[in-house]
Amino acid sequence: MRTLALSLGLALLCLLHNEAAATVPDRSEIAGKWYIVALASNSELFLREKDKMKMAMARISFLGEDELKVSYAVPNPKGCRKWGTTFKKTSDDGEVYYSEEAEKMVEVLDTDYKSYAVIYATRVKDGRTLHMMRLYSRSPEVSPAATAIFRKLARERNYTDEVITMLPRQEECTVDEV
Repeated sequence: MRTLALSLGLALLCLLHNEAAATVPDRSEIAGKWYIVALASNSELFLREKDKMKMAMARISFLGEDELKVSYAVPNPKGCRKWGTTFKKTSDDGEVYYSEEAEKMVEVLDTDYKSYAVIYATRVKDGRTLHMMRLYSRSPEVSPAATAIFRKLARERNYTDEVITMLPRQEECTVDEV
């Protein structure tokens, strides 16, 4: 009887392990085109300019096992600013990446890989540490559920509603590989 119970317990444990492994998405699923539909930041520049900002775009592609490239297209008064940044994975505990060239660390806080991703970025500039959260969406129309997740995570990091900005849609600035 003990052997049967032990065997059933082991079988259940194996089944649960296989089930859990099957539900963890391949991290490459975050690759592709994204719209940056919301921001929250403590940057003085962001706070001054947030009412003038529009929805930006990003394209995420994997260059190797632990390296990804993010190409950005951000509308500004002079047109469309485009650039790319390469990030290297820094930890096996979650999706955390660092870019030496941009001196920026980014962390994927939450994502379903299909429709939204919440990204938290930290950057040291002129001796000050700046933080920014971004809500990425696969389409310009973000779901209310993804917006609620973004707002909840922003509040958990002490961002107030005054510094959380939903960006208006724009059509003139699209992302290509940079």
